[in-house]
Amino acid sequence: MIGSFTFENLPCRVVFGSGTLGSAKAEVERLGGKRALVLTTPQQEAQGKSLGAALGPLYAGIFPGATMHTPVEVTERALAAMKACEADCVVSLGGGSTTGLGKALALRTGVNQLCIPTTYAGSEMTPIVGQTENGLKTTVRDAAILPETVIYDVDLTLTLPAGLAATSGINAIAHAVEALYARDTNPVTSLMAEEGIRALARALPAIAAKSDNREARTEALYGAWLCGVCLGTVGMALHHKLCHTLGGTFDLPHAETHTIVLPHALAYNAPAVPDAIMRISRAIGAADASQGLFELAKRLGAKTGLRDIGMPEGGIDKAADLAVTNAYWNPRPLERGAIRDLIARAWAGEPPAPIKAAA
Repeated sequence: MIGSFTFENLPCRVVFGSGTLGSAKAEVERLGGKRALVLTTPQQEAQGKSLGAALGPLYAGIFPGATMHTPVEVTERALAAMKACEADCVVSLGGGSTTGLGKALALRTGVNQLCIPTTYAGSEMTPIVGQTENGLKTTVRDAAILPETVIYDVDLTLTLPAGLAATSGINAIAHAVEALYARDTNPVTSLMAEEGIRALARALPAIAAKSDNREARTEALYGAWLCGVCLGTVGMALHHKLCHTLGGTFDLPHAETHTIVLPHALAYNAPAVPDAIMRISRAIGAADASQGLFELAKRLGAKTGLRDIGMPEGGIDKAADLAVTNAYWNPRPLERGAIRDLIARAWAGEPPAPIKAAA
């Protein structure tokens, strides 16, 4: 039986396919842009300059300084670059770090954004930005943050190393997992969530086996888009709170953190969300959803322990304390001791285990 629900369709134009990068100039013009600042990470600067050349007279300059967790000081430097070249819009080419910088600039200035993802991060489909200042990561949700247009070009993902595809893809799966038990979940988002998980769970092993498998790369990007829509449409819970806490506090890589934490956060919430567990298990073809996600990460060669990506063992208690501060919704009550055990298992790279509720 379908109950009452609210569904809000976010106003974002999507151009999906192969070779779609060639439409960037037309899409900037469609937004009314006259002077576009291209944003990239230092590693993708050459790609950004090539895109700038394709934009022709619309190209105002490049800021190749995007970095993970959107540090406020980097945003300040990008703002100065915007003013210096008199940019009236931004074109973000890259993964979640570049997308986040474009969003931060849009939040501060109101400029339009054209986003061109090269990973499966999914943040391009959300009106949310996470920003880090003084070691703490905070999130802002505002309609001004949502990119106006997103170009998905499968060709840009063909060179994404299989290892990065794995963690980026599981990061995307995490968005759909939490959408299935969100407080404001709805039938439409749940359809997208299950289909997104299914597409990625099928595509990622195929990419691991043959990195240039175009069909698998297309399915993975399609799945990432669906998962990104889920992230932008409904609220998230414990998993995303933990990942923001761990990433911002210990400067851990974003996608790898999501990949490691997801099975453990899902095991924590499992007793409270049986319908979501059933859907996830069905989508990944596993009898146990959290164990299935842990095994998927292992099969893809991803790291399974937070200690392997730079988190100190002494940070476990600090992370547990931060995870239960600033009340937020979760389908299962937040219990500091149980969450500390969850983080400890994730730190050690152990398989997820059902965590008993406090008596």
